[in-house]
Amino acid sequence: MYVTSLLSVDPAAPATLSLVGVVLGLVTIAGMWMVFTKADKPGWAAIIPIYNIYTLVKVSDNDWWWLLPILLLPTPAVAFEGGLFEDGAGAVADLLFVLPPLVSVASLVKINLDLADEFDQGIGFAAGLVLLPFVFYPLLGLGEYRYDTGPPSIRG
Repeated sequence: MYVTSLLSVDPAAPATLSLVGVVLGLVTIAGMWMVFTKADKPGWAAIIPIYNIYTLVKVSDNDWWWLLPILLLPTPAVAFEGGLFEDGAGAVADLLFVLPPLVSVASLVKINLDLADEFDQGIGFAAGLVLLPFVFYPLLGLGEYRYDTGPPSIRG
């Protein structure tokens, strides 16, 4: 009887998955580049870490501080994971471990909702931007979607 272990993996599988991840990342970056260009922002901002998120925040017509929950809130989770709390404070440590990443994800969802709104798209398109960015950013950048400038009250 032949028994295979869950740990036995084809040696090419990690390389293949890495290649797929790189390709999907490049497609997403190219899509963001085109979205930034439509919004009269520099396309090269898509390839600069942190600045690309800041540019996304500005294109989605949010204040600059929406960048902070994305960048700063996950840090306490990393600090407290190392065991700074004793066993008696487990609930507090768990809350500090779980809450910051959730706030960060909620911030990204809000920014993508506002980005979809800037291109006159609804919540379904925003869900696509959040869940399938490698499909929806290029779609937004290459499609006939037009970036709306100005306050929502004067948009046509």
